[in-house]
Amino acid sequence: MMAKAARAAAAWRTYREVTKPGTPGMMTRVRAIPRMIGAVTRGRYDGMGRGKLALMALGVVYILSPIDVIPDFLVLVGVADDFGVFLWLIASLLGESGRYVEHERRIIQGRLEG
Repeated sequence: MMAKAARAAAAWRTYREVTKPGTPGMMTRVRAIPRMIGAVTRGRYDGMGRGKLALMALGVVYILSPIDVIPDFLVLVGVADDFGVFLWLIASLLGESGRYVEHERRIIQGRLEG
């Protein structure tokens, strides 16, 4: 029961962050994800480390992998662990990509001013 509440709270925090006035919108964040990944891997964005990017990649592998810590044949519990990883991954990607978009905006603004 506690895990459900934590996942719901994480989803709510992500929703509030994405819909906060003045912050990048959902589609802006989604479109920024490939640019952010490229910038992190090339060392051009230090707002997110390669370790966190690797952890996110492991989350994708875990979701897609047929091998789970909690087997899916334990229907509700087995699917819940995948869903928890999915929520964490989405929340992390949307949060980080929003910060990356702000980073891009600061760079563009700096070029315009300088």
